[in-house]
Amino acid sequence: MNDKIVLTADNYDLIDGRNAYRSAIKKLTLGKPCKEENQNMQIAVQLWTENEKKEPEISMELPIHQIFDLMIFLSRTLLYFKEAYRFPLLYDPENPTIERIGIQGGVLPVRVCVENENIDKDIQAFSLSLSDLGELTGERLRVLTRILEELELY
Repeated sequence: MNDKIVLTADNYDLIDGRNAYRSAIKKLTLGKPCKEENQNMQIAVQLWTENEKKEPEISMELPIHQIFDLMIFLSRTLLYFKEAYRFPLLYDPENPTIERIGIQGGVLPVRVCVENENIDKDIQAFSLSLSDLGELTGERLRVLTRILEELELY
């Protein structure tokens, strides 16, 4: 399987956020997809764990465009919660749509999940969790910002 790997980030378990030093994810890789369901994609990201025999195996594989989509979704969410305090419930029940992001000729609709019966409580807890994760996300956002700025020159 390693013949399809182009880049690797070993020892990911040592920096995996609050799971650092005890994470099941041992490394990240980029390369040609290994899993059958992703064969029509050109590049995928793999998350590697170890099986019972301590042999590496792919735990998850995502096509590279899905990684970008997740980052767009997460980034928009982080921006939203910087200003969500303006709403008494942290959202507008009459207009739960945060943004409709145009991608690939379609739309990625980002909205508060008002179908959740506990949304008022859950969004408060989510907002607190985002704040609590600030130490982990802040550093990663700074690194990502620096790298994206470098890509602007690309």
